[in-house]
Amino acid sequence: MEEIDQMYILSGSKKHFTNDMDTKNPVAPFSCKYTPQIPELLLNLNCSIAISTYQAGKLIFISPKDADSLVQLPRTFEKPMGVAHDEHNDKLALACKDEIIVFSNSKDLASHYPKSPNVYDALYMPRVTYHTGPLDIHDLSFGADGSLYAVNTLFSCIIKINDDYNFSPYWTPPFIDKMVSEDRCHLNGMALQNGIPKYATAFNQGNSFQSWRENITTTGVVFDIETNEVVADNLPMPHTPRLFNNELYVLLSATGELAKINLNTGKYDVIVKVDGFVRGMSLHKDYLFIGLSKLRKNSSTFGKLDFAEKANQSGIMVIHLPTGSIAGKITYLSSLDEIYDVQILADKLRPNILNTITPDYKSGLMTPKATFWAKPVE
Repeated sequence: MEEIDQMYILSGSKKHFTNDMDTKNPVAPFSCKYTPQIPELLLNLNCSIAISTYQAGKLIFISPKDADSLVQLPRTFEKPMGVAHDEHNDKLALACKDEIIVFSNSKDLASHYPKSPNVYDALYMPRVTYHTGPLDIHDLSFGADGSLYAVNTLFSCIIKINDDYNFSPYWTPPFIDKMVSEDRCHLNGMALQNGIPKYATAFNQGNSFQSWRENITTTGVVFDIETNEVVADNLPMPHTPRLFNNELYVLLSATGELAKINLNTGKYDVIVKVDGFVRGMSLHKDYLFIGLSKLRKNSSTFGKLDFAEKANQSGIMVIHLPTGSIAGKITYLSSLDEIYDVQILADKLRPNILNTITPDYKSGLMTPKATFWAKPVE
């Protein structure tokens, strides 16, 4: 099926949002609503939001159309998970089902994009694909030297990506005694410090096939990768560890909480709590953008969560981090139920990205000094 380069206009509302849909008037794909301050906030921050949803098979860019409305661009990828952003070199990387794709931005190609000239201020073009195999890669980050680090959940390790192997192990939790494809502890997140992995999250410290499923809501841990020590434990499904202002934050998915970890005591303070499964976050200036997912009610794993009935919305929650107050919310009404990662694209008010599923990307050429779009064959 040919992919259509289409923008979906999002509608605003002054009300809080629910996921109730009028069955007599079904909404369009990827329809969503948002609190009215979101477009102006993105304009003032001069940024767009990128979210990955493996459930819907999309990487989605959300941008301010003007001070009152938003516009989004959903692009198809196969099971997109972790999103890495290299601001210095203006690159993105996306972990998919069995590969990692690296994209480079070209403003010139964006300006002359044949389907919509003079519309986009960025166009991320696929430059490199690493054929990793189906590793169930979760978090993905660029290192200080431009290299890529990834959480290889299937093999319970953090890896470095290169073109010599499917993956090169970088760090394995000390209790894992064998590198096998058993997802033993559900290692899922990492935070980098000075360009190298520093902290990691997992659902437990088990050393057998999917041992984390037994007590999923109470056995989560945060590791110090450098010292091999556990810095916090007994956590409810931790995801997305991130260092902001030299302080460690983590999302506690099973309780819908944003927490700040005290690295000296292992205790944590809850910054904000929401009725939802939180995973994926990115900080831009004073604002933290957090992914919110619906819970799969038929899941034997998610069904154990205390707030399963309340976690019925998916979207983005915006938090003013200095005060811990909610600054706004985007709620999806159709198509998108689960979000994995969230990235903020600074200084981008209308970005675009091309995948390798359709041939459009082959027509755009980038060189160090010039760009070219191939003329359509008459």
